[in-house]
Amino acid sequence: MQIVHPHPPAPGEALELLPGLRWLRMPLPFALDHVNLWLLQDEGGWTAVDTGFDVAPIRAAWDHVLPEHPLVRLLVTHFHPDHLGLASHLQARTGAPLWIPPQEYAFAQFYFHQVGGCSVAATAKAFRSHGLPEPELQVLQRLGNTYRIGVPELPETYQPIQPGQTLCIGGQAWRVISGHGHSPEHASLHCAELGVLISGDMLLPRISTNIGHSPATPAADTLGRFLESLERFRDLPTDTLVLPSHGLPFRGIQTRIDQLRAHHAERCDVLLEACRPGPQNAYGLMPALFQRDIQDPHQTYFAMNEAIAHLIHLERQGKLTRRTEGGRILFSA
Repeated sequence: MQIVHPHPPAPGEALELLPGLRWLRMPLPFALDHVNLWLLQDEGGWTAVDTGFDVAPIRAAWDHVLPEHPLVRLLVTHFHPDHLGLASHLQARTGAPLWIPPQEYAFAQFYFHQVGGCSVAATAKAFRSHGLPEPELQVLQRLGNTYRIGVPELPETYQPIQPGQTLCIGGQAWRVISGHGHSPEHASLHCAELGVLISGDMLLPRISTNIGHSPATPAADTLGRFLESLERFRDLPTDTLVLPSHGLPFRGIQTRIDQLRAHHAERCDVLLEACRPGPQNAYGLMPALFQRDIQDPHQTYFAMNEAIAHLIHLERQGKLTRRTEGGRILFSA
């Protein structure tokens, strides 16, 4: 795997990678401190791929970008706040319509309006059953609906993007490659003519994307679906330029897929060994899975989901069994 562009643009700068393709990097208020956005020259203006989290520095960065890049379309890979957050704001400023996969738009509405298993209450109930202690549960509950912090508004209408669909952007064909596990229906975009893949969060160069788990689908094997989705990228040309949502552009898709598969296999082996002495819950296994203390509530949320997803994957493979005692879920080798 080869990093191709080692120097990212400053916030508010649009760095041209290829004619008609520009790179934006926006700051995030988390440990993962940035998100990459992409501008594609289109008929009458530009298509923005993802919009950024709704915070003042990203709004200010867009203020620098928009005068020279009038937007005619907002194409969002998935519903997470660092990708969809400013869609409504940018739509109000530019009139650009939102294009997004239907399941991603639906889940944005579910989390925004706290519907069913996508509510804070449902998350707390699920995390309690997987061993998260009450003091940490109370912190998460006090934070409330954090989705609305990054996505304070949602566009009322959208154009659905379908798996396998070909989008014409600036006279070039971009094929939608659907991915699962990180989000319900993540859309990556491949342009064979340019030799470019906008991978979103499905292929990152240095870290593995967070594998999600939703209380709405408590038995879903999201890690299994993620690993299956990776294979949809394997047949792309080796020299394809991969544009990820986090990290730096790179080449070497097949190498990166193999690395990601090996990483998750190794983490599953670690969890399996940790369960051999006796029954364990997801919270108790987090130190083994991540090999570090996790204190921040934001990171705890993602770490719990990741641990649950790996345990369910091992259960689906028949390597772990579960039982419930006193409302708590335990896994045994």
